Amino acid sequence: MPIAHAVPGKNIKNVAVCRNKQFIDYEFCSSKREALTTTGFFFILFRGNTHMAKYVGILTAGGDCPGLNAAIRAIGKGAMNTDMRVIGFRDGFRGLMENRTVQLEGESMMGLLTLGGTILGTSRDKPHKMPVGGTLMDMTDVIVENYHRHHLDALVCIGGGGTQKNAYRLAQKGINIITLPKTIDNDVAMTDITFGYDTALSIATEAIDRLHSTAHSHHRIIVVEVMGHNSGWLGLGAGLASGADVILIPEIPYDIQLVANAIRKRVHRGRNFSIVAVSEGALSLEEHETLTNLQTRKEEAKAQDERKELRQVMDKLAEFETKRTNHTLHLAQMLEKLTGLEARLTILGHVQRGGTPSAADRVLSTKLGTTCVRLIEEGVFGVMIAVQGRKIVPVPLEEVVNQRKVVPLDHAWIESARSVGTCLGDCL
Repeated sequence: MPIAHAVPGKNIKNVAVCRNKQFIDYEFCSSKREALTTTGFFFILFRGNTHMAKYVGILTAGGDCPGLNAAIRAIGKGAMNTDMRVIGFRDGFRGLMENRTVQLEGESMMGLLTLGGTILGTSRDKPHKMPVGGTLMDMTDVIVENYHRHHLDALVCIGGGGTQKNAYRLAQKGINIITLPKTIDNDVAMTDITFGYDTALSIATEAIDRLHSTAHSHHRIIVVEVMGHNSGWLGLGAGLASGADVILIPEIPYDIQLVANAIRKRVHRGRNFSIVAVSEGALSLEEHETLTNLQTRKEEAKAQDERKELRQVMDKLAEFETKRTNHTLHLAQMLEKLTGLEARLTILGHVQRGGTPSAADRVLSTKLGTTCVRLIEEGVFGVMIAVQGRKIVPVPLEEVVNQRKVVPLDHAWIESARSVGTCLGDCL
């Protein structure tokens, strides 16, 4: 096997780089990378075609949820059966910007299937709005540079709706992107389900189950706030599964008088307690009208490029959200006043994000992760791996971003809730 020095400025195919007697597989191809400086290296040339390793980066961004580590494990272990090498970036896009990495191979893949959270850490920092020294800066170019510095062939971004948008922006900069949908909210477009949702649904359901006995014993109204952001999948599912008497979700603005009437009707029937499951994004009729008007003004100001009006509307939207901070507490107080029953509030909060993933989430994370490895091998990029029916399919990111999956008003779960007499805030 002949030893030769590379000629500066020339691209080299089918080579292994040797430095300090350690060999590292790289593939230098004119279609992918510029030729590297040969100082300090010598190249061993191979005759014929050789299969060179692919280098894959993984990051987890946005809120954590059960199943993240199971997905990382699936990609890492799946890569071991191929020519891929996998590295993780800590704390989402910030870790890629700051070049903080961890090797994902061998023993680091052990014990991840049942482990909650993410071993990589996460953050909500956006590439184009990255807090640096107290200032928001566009660090997209730095992220792209680090992607190439690590000679990556693909970057896997695991996250919810915000992560899909940020990944799409990077894909437009020429990075080979594949995303996996995760969120307990189940609101990512173009996929039937996201991993993390099933576990959170079970946690919320069990919590409401436990509140039934104390509500019954003390003849109280128990208002339970469930996560879900601005979609009602988690609140509706948990309320339906736990037999909540009232379920309030963002998709159906509620009339508090109708909710109070439904509770009083239960009292007249001898049921002197009620469980009210409320999605954190649920809106009263008045709140919905105010928000709709502000959002309409915002879009009009954007369309007409009226910056002063846009700033004023954005300030009012921020004020609106601030006032809604304790909206479920206000709801509990109003129901107590209108019904004469004692009301108590329970906010489940981040307990819904934690703990061991359910069997369904472990299976889903594994299926999505192993499909990710296969698509990288096939050179399929710029897609999110989605669940549609019984199939796992790649969906172009441009079809995913800038939309949110909400509960359709004709969804079977809503029909079932109405059929068993559950009040949804718009009727008795």
